[in-house]
Amino acid sequence: MGWMADETGLGKRPANFVPLTPLSHLARAADVFPDREALVYGVFRLTYTEYHARVSRLASALARAGVAPGDVVATLLPNVPAHAEAHFGVPACGAVLNAINIRLDVDTVAYILGHGEAKVILADSQFLPLVEEAIGRLDGPAPKIIEVPDPIAGVAPSGRHMDYEDFLKTGDPGFRWIMPEDEWESLALNYTSGTTGRPKGVVYHHRGAYLMTMGTVVSWQMVLYPRYLTIVPLFHCNGWNHTWMIPLLGGTVVCCRNVTAAAIYEAIADEGVTHFGGAPIVLNTIINAPDSDRRAFDHVVEVFTAGAPPPAATLKAIEPLGFHVTQVYGLTETYGHVTECLWQGHRWDSEPEEARATIKARTGILMPMMEDITVLEPDTMAPLPRDGETKGEIMIRGNSVMKGYLKNPEATDEAFRGGYFHSGDIAFQHPDGYIKIADRAKDIIISGGENVSSVEVEGVIADHPAVSLCAVVAMPDDTWGEVPCAFVELKSGAEVTGEELIAFARSRLAGFKTPKRVEFVELPKTSTGKIQKFELRKNAKALAAG
Repeated sequence: MGWMADETGLGKRPANFVPLTPLSHLARAADVFPDREALVYGVFRLTYTEYHARVSRLASALARAGVAPGDVVATLLPNVPAHAEAHFGVPACGAVLNAINIRLDVDTVAYILGHGEAKVILADSQFLPLVEEAIGRLDGPAPKIIEVPDPIAGVAPSGRHMDYEDFLKTGDPGFRWIMPEDEWESLALNYTSGTTGRPKGVVYHHRGAYLMTMGTVVSWQMVLYPRYLTIVPLFHCNGWNHTWMIPLLGGTVVCCRNVTAAAIYEAIADEGVTHFGGAPIVLNTIINAPDSDRRAFDHVVEVFTAGAPPPAATLKAIEPLGFHVTQVYGLTETYGHVTECLWQGHRWDSEPEEARATIKARTGILMPMMEDITVLEPDTMAPLPRDGETKGEIMIRGNSVMKGYLKNPEATDEAFRGGYFHSGDIAFQHPDGYIKIADRAKDIIISGGENVSSVEVEGVIADHPAVSLCAVVAMPDDTWGEVPCAFVELKSGAEVTGEELIAFARSRLAGFKTPKRVEFVELPKTSTGKIQKFELRKNAKALAAG
């Protein structure tokens, strides 16, 4: 198909076929934008020439430390310059970047380090106790720790491990990057939030990340020299690939370690931030900021928001403050956002304000780097009517979909059944093709942009000696979007308070996974003994409403 009758001599050659990789963006930027500001964090400033040299030093230092192409290098870092540098420096030595969520518990971090077989880990000094305890639980080889202190934030080095800046000094700024020979080579390893047990290792390829950066530029209608604020954690789908994208445009990455209203306003006013992404909780933080945290600015800031769909009221409240918000949607398995609520002004500008806000809260349509995103019947893969009410599962096909799950071919096959990636999210389509999520997958709670597994939380609470049965569902929350709410049946004669169970869970789970409320009930069950979670979701909504 598509071949001419005679294509003699028309094969791929180094001159006309180069594997796609986001590494190319920084290599080009160092030549095209050498003196432009590339990376900013307080008084820390790098031009593209300096950024490229430090990335090269990191790649060289890792290679000299024994990291070979295909090895995994992990990070446990907030959004600081070293994390941005690692996104280029790790793959520049042929290795695979595994950015680990700093909010996870010790057991999960240990699992990820063991499962991914990390050879080196770059760890922020604040999180060294977490890393050291996690490594202490490993049965196999332990990764080498490179400590990353943060003097700007007052995070001092421990002195127990090699310092990041000292590590860079062991590298060569003229190191020749190891570029991929095949764009299907692995670029990054990101773990899911463990919504069905242990987290799964999602593997990205260079091609998908490259096309993600290109498609995002189109969807965000970006021009040269944007100034991007890193609110999306770099351990969430590699910051939605935005740090890989910014050098393409000669832009500036402005690092933000602690996401507060004051920090956001300061970055916009003082650093001229033009773009950022974030969960709806970030929008609420901006809307509800006290006057003392607000700063005046004279430009419109473009915002991508994703996570639990933001209420129309939130979108309605934030735009008059100087922010233009676009709702996007994606998963770890899709490198981040793959749909956008593309605004069709000729159709919607004349709508009343409330209607416009409701439209903006849609999940949207596929972004340019994707081939097809639709709603299908999950068992038969049959198309469903675009009537604004018939529910099915969001199905995704395109270049920015993961290679698969590391060491888990069965889960990979199931996820790709029928020629699409099965998102697990329930939605319907409007007649114009715009998707709207109706329900998240039944076991997922999205709290402040973090995915929480109800199964995991239930397992922890069920370990308490007083608990007979437990079911955890999402409860609406004005601040976090959703929070875990636990419904508990106690053993006969047993006694425990809700506060005690919450403390018990908090000692075993990351903070965002800990239930915010416990209700003691007889759990509703089917005739076969299955807990009817849909009834509990109704109860949780009623509790939230007061």
